[in-house]
Amino acid sequence: MPAAALKSKALPTQSTAGRPVLLDLPYAPVEKHPLPPGRPREWYITHNRRLKAMRLAIALLDSGVYVPNQARNETIRSTAELIGVHPPSDTTCHMVRALIRYSR
Repeated sequence: MPAAALKSKALPTQSTAGRPVLLDLPYAPVEKHPLPPGRPREWYITHNRRLKAMRLAIALLDSGVYVPNQARNETIRSTAELIGVHPPSDTTCHMVRALIRYSR
């Protein structure tokens, strides 16, 4: 039997769907591990900010925001509320736009 016949049909993506694809909520949170001890406080702040920015960038990409100009602060903050993350700061919003920009 050909390998193509064994593959299941993929779900429509934002680009192929007739209408916007909604986020498939609720997401199960990732298992948390303790951070390594002994680092400066700024390292932990930056690390957590990067993780939050990545989660938000992934959620925005899943919801159809592919270009940084579409990801205004209000859009990012409403997505954060939708996925259950505390509202991001302006710095985190800037990081989210940078991640979307460089994912292309």
